[in-house]
Amino acid sequence: MQAVWRGLFLLALAALGLQLYFALRIAAMAYIDPQSTAFERSELWRITTAPERSHWKQSWTGYGDISRNLKSAVLASEDDGFASHGGVDWEAINAAWHKNAKAQARAEARNAATGRNAKAPKIVGGSTITQQLAKNLFLSGERTIVRKAQELLITLLLEACLSKERILEIYLNHVEWGDGVFGAQAAAQRYFRKDAGQLSPAEAARLAVMLPRPKFFEKVPGSAYLANRSVLIQGRMTEARLP
Repeated sequence: MQAVWRGLFLLALAALGLQLYFALRIAAMAYIDPQSTAFERSELWRITTAPERSHWKQSWTGYGDISRNLKSAVLASEDDGFASHGGVDWEAINAAWHKNAKAQARAEARNAATGRNAKAPKIVGGSTITQQLAKNLFLSGERTIVRKAQELLITLLLEACLSKERILEIYLNHVEWGDGVFGAQAAAQRYFRKDAGQLSPAEAARLAVMLPRPKFFEKVPGSAYLANRSVLIQGRMTEARLP
């Protein structure tokens, strides 16, 4: 029994040490621009082992040098409550949970009626920009309770240690915008041959709409959904509250 308690103590100590590591790394980000994220490193490894997709584009751009249009478009599309919430939008999570439950129920009913086993419906998330940044900075893409719990802790650390402006700045410099395309500057150059500070409202809206599925929309630039959704987001940009 003593060995069990010793093992539990060491496990708890390791977990505490991991949280301290995250806290120190995040605190340093208030002054030091992070050079890469866990997600970027995994993508870099994938790209370097696939010669046919060997391109990689990324460069840091300060908050003031990123178009206000892009900031507004991303908030309007991804997280319109970013400036006011504490890192987690519980209402959005609850709405996403109910939407996923209904989609799953419809899929099961359809499978029972047809006798087929169709693929599961796409999972809709309710993650804020801070949560997305927490996952990209340190975590894998797996969907487990432990991983989500760790994401929540990192999210709270980000909100406690960094300003909203800094969180958005880091997010915009490291979010994926295509296969091997990371950050606002790389995206602006890749799709519009201009700097991130020169993006028009229409261009910014289009980039924002790409974010949930950047690799997909990179391959189908003529997508009707992309065009229609971009118009909708452009109309919402004036209401976006920047930090």
